[in-house]
This record gives sequence, structure tokens and C-alpha cells, in this order.
Amino acid sequence: MPLLLALVSVTAVLLALVEPPVHGQVYRSGVDLVVVAATVVDADGRLVPGLTQSDFHVFDDGVEQRILQFNAERVPVSLGLAIDVSDSMIGARMAAARKAIDRFVLSLLDEGDEAFLMVFNHAPSVKTSWTRPRSLSGRLDRVTPSGSTAIFDAVVKAAAMFETRRFQRCGLVVVSDGNDTSSDASLQDTLRRINLTDASIYAIALDAPGGAAINRPFSPEALNDLTGQTGGYTEVIHDPSELTAAAERIANELNHQYTIVYAPPRKPDGQYHSIRVRVDDSRLTVRSRRGYTHLKAKPGGPGK
Repeated sequence: MPLLLALVSVTAVLLALVEPPVHGQVYRSGVDLVVVAATVVDADGRLVPGLTQSDFHVFDDGVEQRILQFNAERVPVSLGLAIDVSDSMIGARMAAARKAIDRFVLSLLDEGDEAFLMVFNHAPSVKTSWTRPRSLSGRLDRVTPSGSTAIFDAVVKAAAMFETRRFQRCGLVVVSDGNDTSSDASLQDTLRRINLTDASIYAIALDAPGGAAINRPFSPEALNDLTGQTGGYTEVIHDPSELTAAAERIANELNHQYTIVYAPPRKPDGQYHSIRVRVDDSRLTVRSRRGYTHLKAKPGGPGK
């Protein structure tokens, strides 16, 4: 009987990668299987399509694991958008953020995806919970920038949102123009919380003249620490007009990721375990999340 239950659990998760749940179903997080979104780039940073399962190797705590499921096709994504609305975003920066988000949700995400919109200054606030991407268009139009910046608190709040997502693959896009000046959560608190999810974090950091005095001198190091840990990246731009193009590059990556599934080689132990993905061609680089916290999967997996 235990073997039968294990097979049912594995099959349910594998099917969830190729069969999107119907409206109203919710993905429940946990680790029966480890699912890794992998981005492969060449020496010039260009995305590399066309690879097969035999090209990949995945390691858990340094030990190679058998790949149970591989998908080179685009699968639906649950994507969070977290936008800085502190007072330094007033004017051209806020206008550029509105334009970029509308472009993202109207043209760059699939209609079958889902997304939520969060804004943050000294406190994060979910403007719209999980919905069809197009429904988020125009939701920033009446937002007035004010206050200081609490990026870490926003990411922690966003992490909780992924507990009720519909799809296995998930990510968070953070747009900000300054350092964290007022979070209660530390960088380490935030990393621990995000390690409980499967989310890849991407950040667009706006380093341009004219920021408000409330922001400390611009430094993207903390954002780099967050995004690199999860398999995403931070892009620094120097003019608000570059924001839409940066968002397009993130969407292009999300549309060209490989999905790899393997079974963890141990029972849930509540500990952090490293992940490394590589390909046979040494000229290529693979980006993926660097690890996960191995908790027991919650009852009621995908579709429950």
C-alpha cells in the first residue's frame, strides 16, 4: 500500500507539468518531487533551445539523480509582479512601470497563465490576487508613490502567495529603484522564506538620476543575492525608458525554460539541500535555483 500511494503522488505531480489544472484548482507546495526550472545560455548570454533530457544532469547535495520527467516546451506559469511605489518612483519612473506591466500582462504572458500584482513602499500590499494576466492591465494607474522601500518584506509576503498558486512553475518579478530601507525581514530571513517555494525571482533595478533623498545610494547586491539563489537574475537599467525592454527579456526567458523533475534521495528532514544542474556541452551555462528546503508535501497535491 505505501508503494501504491507513492506512485499515485509521483504520477499526480508529473501530470500537473503537462496538463494545466482547470480553473479553481490549487497547487499545494511541498516536496514529493523536486521540480527545477532551468535556463541555458551560451557564452554570449543567448538562450539555447533544442536540448533534450540526455543533455542534462542534476545533482542533489552533489550526488547525481535520475531525471524522472523532462519538458522542453513552455508550461503555464504562476507569476507575481511586485512593484516599488516608494516616493522616489514618482514621475517618469512610475509612468515607465505602468507601461512595462501593461506590456507584460497584455502581450508577453499567455492567457493560460495566472498572475498577481503587489505594490510596496514601507509596507507591501496585494492589489490583485491570482487572476488571468490581462486582468492586471491598468491596475497601477491610480497608484501614487509615497513612503520608503521595504523590498525584503515584499518578497516574504509574495512567497506566501505561492502557497495557493495553480501551477507548478512559478516566479516573481520585482521592480525597484532603491535599496531596502525599512523592511522588518533581513536578507537571510527572506532567503529562508523563498527557499520554501519553487519560485524564481527576477529583479529590474532602476539606477537613474533623480531619486528621492529617502533612498540610500543605489546598490543591487542584495537583489543579486535574492535572484541568484533562485535561478533568476537582476538587471540594472539606467533610464526608465529601458524598463519595458527589460521586462520583455524576462518574459522571453520564462518562455524558453526547461523543466526537470527528480525524486529527492531522502525522506523529508526540514533541511536545506543544494541543487546543481549542468549540461554536457561545457560552453553552455545553466541557471536554476540552488537548493530547496525538504519539507513533507502538504495533503492534496496539484488539482486538489
